[in-house]
Amino acid sequence: MTEFEGFSAAQLAYLRSQRLGRLATVDATGQPQANPVGFFPQEDGTVLVGGMAMGSTKKWRNLEKNPRLALVVDDLASTRPWKVRGVEIRGRATLEVGPHALGPHFSPEVIRIHPERVFAWGLDEA
Repeated sequence: MTEFEGFSAAQLAYLRSQRLGRLATVDATGQPQANPVGFFPQEDGTVLVGGMAMGSTKKWRNLEKNPRLALVVDDLASTRPWKVRGVEIRGRATLEVGPHALGPHFSPEVIRIHPERVFAWGLDEA
């Protein structure tokens, strides 16, 4: 596996154009859990996930025990012709509490995704 060297321009443009993704975590019994989440790509190559009460969620508790995760962001660009596009980010999380720039409607707790592998499909990659 190669080290993550940052999002391509096409991947970053796509991520910035979307608002909703699905975050997959694993609970203490090994069961996967996927939840829709808002996400925010950062200049340092990480991605923040925030919410109204993030610190009280199952995904937060899952990540306290196992920081491995995946975030999938995808959409249906066209039905004729059929065109699906998206980005999957696999990596690890750090759980942060304190001031952040996501806005007043978010709790102080945020999940910071540190990408390790990124897969993309249907994007106009040069």
